[in-house]
Amino acid sequence: MANTAGIENEFSLASFLEETQKDYEQTQRDLKEIDILIKQSAAEVERLAQRNSQVTSYTRQLQTNFETLPREDIKEAYEALNDVQQRLFTMRGQLEKLQSDQRNLERLAEVQRKIMELTDGAMPLSSSGGRRRMEQPNVIRVIQTEEAVRQGLVRKMHDSVASSISNFILQAEICQRFFDVNPDRARTELNALKSSAGSTFSNVKDFIFDLRPMMLDDLGVVPTLRRYAESFQEKNGVPVPITVTGVERRLESHIEVTVFRNVQELLQNAMNHAQATQIQIQVDMGSEQVTAVVEDNGSGFNVDDALNGNGKTIGLSTLRERTEMLGGELNIQSNIGQGTRIEFSIPIIDEASL
Repeated sequence: MANTAGIENEFSLASFLEETQKDYEQTQRDLKEIDILIKQSAAEVERLAQRNSQVTSYTRQLQTNFETLPREDIKEAYEALNDVQQRLFTMRGQLEKLQSDQRNLERLAEVQRKIMELTDGAMPLSSSGGRRRMEQPNVIRVIQTEEAVRQGLVRKMHDSVASSISNFILQAEICQRFFDVNPDRARTELNALKSSAGSTFSNVKDFIFDLRPMMLDDLGVVPTLRRYAESFQEKNGVPVPITVTGVERRLESHIEVTVFRNVQELLQNAMNHAQATQIQIQVDMGSEQVTAVVEDNGSGFNVDDALNGNGKTIGLSTLRERTEMLGGELNIQSNIGQGTRIEFSIPIIDEASL
């Protein structure tokens, strides 16, 4: 029976990796197609922008002879201006949407590529000449973590963005109905729609930052952690002071990502599962390793239960494996009702010493 289960696991993992390879190839094709669409849309935006400039200039010229021109000529000029501006607005929106889709596809391709890199060479040749999967708990954990992240993203998209867009459509329909019969009511609804759009835009910005803050690539892990701590404090009303020691500098990308994700998950755990009212972060940028500590005054937990997946604090076993895969260590100190202190360290290679 054990052998049968092992074979099933091997086939399941092999099937997943084959699907990942296919998905990666499809993503690459989608990226090529969307690149073509972006170029076409950008060219159309440029053309419409030039046309808008011409029509706007012509309309301004008409204004100098407004009283002497036939009413029909004036009407046609303003209709042409309105038409080109609407088309320009639509095309710009389409271009921005395509560019956003392109960035999302690039991130997806990067995740797929990393999964394939993690599993590359993990199928030794069997005696029959085929490929055989060995037990790979780390790879399985990566798969499970990726699926958990996807489920979280789906829930966030459904509960916030998708719901808000549905409300936009409803409010727009209400505005449309009142536009001619009750302009004041239409104006009120438009103001409400504008307020909702602003709130949703703010939520989307937070969502994108949580997903992958661009400043992590541009400025590094320490500025990103500072910004995230500020945002976390503003959103949850919990003070999150951060102390940084050592020589602040850029690290290898995969180390910066790991440090940020670890701290991010620990903050979420402290808030969502421990109901902490005080959280503090310490980061030490040493010459040989980077060390981070997240300490809170929350409800605490049984460490063994949490690492075995039996407690309410989630993700600690995955966080430990992620850290240890980079040669690091993670230490947890917690007791029920006595808060939590979690420290992890990751070895680094200082490029300046090479």
